[in-house]
Amino acid sequence: MSDSSSGSSWLERLGKVFSDEPESREELLDMIKDAQSQGVIDSDAQLMIEGVLNVSEARVRDIMIPRMQIEVVDASEPLEVILEQMLETSHSRYPVIEGTQGGIVGVLLAKDVFRAVVKGELKTKEELEAIYREPTFVPESKRLNMLLHDFKTSRNHLALVVDEYGELAGLVTIEDVLEQIVGNIEDEHDVDEDSFIQKYVGGAYTVKAITPLDEFNAFFRVDVPTDKSETIGGTLALELGHVPVEGEEIELCGLNFTVFKASDRRAELFKVQPLDSSQVYPEIEAD
Repeated sequence: MSDSSSGSSWLERLGKVFSDEPESREELLDMIKDAQSQGVIDSDAQLMIEGVLNVSEARVRDIMIPRMQIEVVDASEPLEVILEQMLETSHSRYPVIEGTQGGIVGVLLAKDVFRAVVKGELKTKEELEAIYREPTFVPESKRLNMLLHDFKTSRNHLALVVDEYGELAGLVTIEDVLEQIVGNIEDEHDVDEDSFIQKYVGGAYTVKAITPLDEFNAFFRVDVPTDKSETIGGTLALELGHVPVEGEEIELCGLNFTVFKASDRRAELFKVQPLDSSQVYPEIEAD
């Protein structure tokens, strides 16, 4: 009886929030925020729904790892050098380049290499070449929802990104796409402590509340006063006059802040989006 009444109450609240059909994406986002503020959904669900909507509009160029930051394997190097490089960098997949132009000839999966080493089947460069995987190429303009569909159907988790001239522009993985929905997915090789600002989708960034104001100001090219607080989280708490709560928004210095994550005692993570959508910020190095 209680389960039924509870379910009915939840449906009634959800129906009330969405009683009017949204006529635009902006109205839909406002309804989702209303649903969170009324307790129909929690903040994690709100962020994931917004992430799904962003994925349907964002493109590969928005989240790819730029070419200059890609860890590649040079097919001309000795086998020992290649294996040592893979051991030191500890990635799961490596594009393999060959020749002075750096043409992609394949992709090496760490698990394939490890399996071959264990079985004693990797003693020559020819044996290494035999386990190259066929590279998958996608254009910079491909939408992320379509890319995610391709990843799911092909069971391939990495794609090489090419620009309009067919040149290698970057690299994107299924993890990069999923992070736009569920947030940053950390593994044992991530160095998180020093990463205060990370690129999100739609021209937005995630910013830790403990980000020093000097670093925040330098990155976003703003002049948030540093005389009352040393961090962006402290500054926003002072501006609001209370501990920021999840889902709360505030504008400051031409930037819109949304509280992504917070506890009863302090804010932990913000989404930051410039009010001027044409504003461009520096590239962020990949982990």
